[in-house]
Amino acid sequence: MSKKIGIIMGSDSDYPYMEKGIKLLQDFQIAFEIEVSSAHRTPERTVQLVKNFEKEGVEVIIAAAGGAAHLPGVIAAHTLLPVLGVPIDSALSGVDSLYSIVQMPGGIPVAAFGIGKSGGLNSVLFALEILALKDENLKKKLVEYRTDQEAGVLEKSKKLRQKIESR
Repeated sequence: MSKKIGIIMGSDSDYPYMEKGIKLLQDFQIAFEIEVSSAHRTPERTVQLVKNFEKEGVEVIIAAAGGAAHLPGVIAAHTLLPVLGVPIDSALSGVDSLYSIVQMPGGIPVAAFGIGKSGGLNSVLFALEILALKDENLKKKLVEYRTDQEAGVLEKSKKLRQKIESR
């Protein structure tokens, strides 16, 4: 099965922010490749990974980075594949990372997600939605995922009401 999603993190310390999304990919049985590469420390490797992703048939790239967070922009500058940027918490609470990703110059787009773990999960969900445009089975899995989320919220509401009523 060819890998549909490529994930590049600026550091292995970014993994906890991507972990829920990666588990979701595994649960959905979506082939992906994950790498650590730095836009600043290993720029040639980063570009080579992007070129390899293109050759291997990857359709979406997720780039997670903190601090200056140039990784998503560098990747986007070297491909026409959609690049989804995940800002990671940093010394400035991830705001610096968010600004680096969301303030791309006109002409080189990067989709930006929320800071931290929710951004990691949402980037994977967004990548899956892109793939689901051409994959009806994946679309059904995403509908089921949303239905499960709804059921979870309703169950929590029910438990909360019961807790309050039992006082």
